[in-house]
Amino acid sequence: MGMEASLEGERVMLVPYTAAHVPKYHEWMQDPALLEATGSEPLSLDQEFQMQRSWTLDPLKQTFIILDKEMVDGKHVRGDPHVEAMIGDVNIYMNDLDDPQMAEIEIMIAEPKSRGKGLGKESVLMMMAFAIKNFGIHTFRAKIGESNRASLHLFQKLGFVESSHSEIFKEVTLELVVTKAKLEELQYLLGDVNHE
Repeated sequence: MGMEASLEGERVMLVPYTAAHVPKYHEWMQDPALLEATGSEPLSLDQEFQMQRSWTLDPLKQTFIILDKEMVDGKHVRGDPHVEAMIGDVNIYMNDLDDPQMAEIEIMIAEPKSRGKGLGKESVLMMMAFAIKNFGIHTFRAKIGESNRASLHLFQKLGFVESSHSEIFKEVTLELVVTKAKLEELQYLLGDVNHE
């Protein structure tokens, strides 16, 4: 399935991270607060393009750019990056060698005006459903800076529970095991998600 997939939910669309998205993504990542919240280092524009290419080619990563459907100019056309509607990204990393069905999940709503509206929640749920369906993921893990209250609250609200806390890295690790009940809940919540 991979990077060609696009998902359409009620209020957001998840589209592949393409080179057309990099300049705006790079602009976001100049914000010290976003760098701190995401545990990222500032990159040059060239480095950001290299990162986008490497993410696209890595079979153990899946990255989608989140589009706010209300901000899309005109009608959504498959393949159009709709940079004007970019509000963040959602990623999974399947990098646990002991458990290939475990995925680390991350969300970033970079546009301040798009925060607190449930768009991050919808994006995470869509990504989880995509990961379960396409990669057989049975456990999700989120590593969140202890000062990032909004992210901690979001993942806890979704049923993630704290599995560890690193005082050194000032980071909380939350996990969610995909039970039959959780799978049914996701399928119910995402019954109207369109896969392109």
